[in-house]
Amino acid sequence: MELLRMSKAAKRLGIHPMTLRQWAIDGKIPFMWVGRERRFSLVDVESMKRGSDSATSRLRREVLYVRVSGSSGQESSLAAQEEELRATSEGEIVKVVKDRGSGLRENRPGLNRVLTMVADGSVTVVRVTHEDRLARFGVGWLKRLFSVYGVTLEVLHPKKSGGRDELLEDFVSLVTTFAGRLYGMRSAEARKRLLAETGQCPSGGRAA
Repeated sequence: MELLRMSKAAKRLGIHPMTLRQWAIDGKIPFMWVGRERRFSLVDVESMKRGSDSATSRLRREVLYVRVSGSSGQESSLAAQEEELRATSEGEIVKVVKDRGSGLRENRPGLNRVLTMVADGSVTVVRVTHEDRLARFGVGWLKRLFSVYGVTLEVLHPKKSGGRDELLEDFVSLVTTFAGRLYGMRSAEARKRLLAETGQCPSGGRAA
């Protein structure tokens, strides 16, 4: 009987090793201890894979994520992205999530909703037209996070990036963000100096 380490077994199943570990703890897949490591029978892994593939085809739950950079207008772009994703859907569309804002922004309402759906098991697939719709940077980290929950990211057009206008808007957003933080840092430093000169503590009391 061939035994597989957790990393190899997880790779065959197309899931993250932490997900496989949780399956083992929950009793969803048999395993045996070899020293201090869990090992999985190749037969059990292949059986689980066939079952997972079959279940996925029946229970594929998709969230479609569409985004534009502008805070107003560009409805046609949102609609076009949604239409293209709907036309290529292979399962149940649980929700279409829309965002307006730069792909450099991490705290986007729509992106936060997608992350919540991934974490609570509402979906099995996150779909976007282009990778940069999800984020300008850090998509690899998001993929790894999704995989921990057994969710995959599907990009309809893997290579194509956003248009020149949106790249310019993202650049302006980046410069504005850093400029704002730098100004805030300088303001805080100036306030501390002023308080020190007047003999006051930052909390508003007098220095001892």
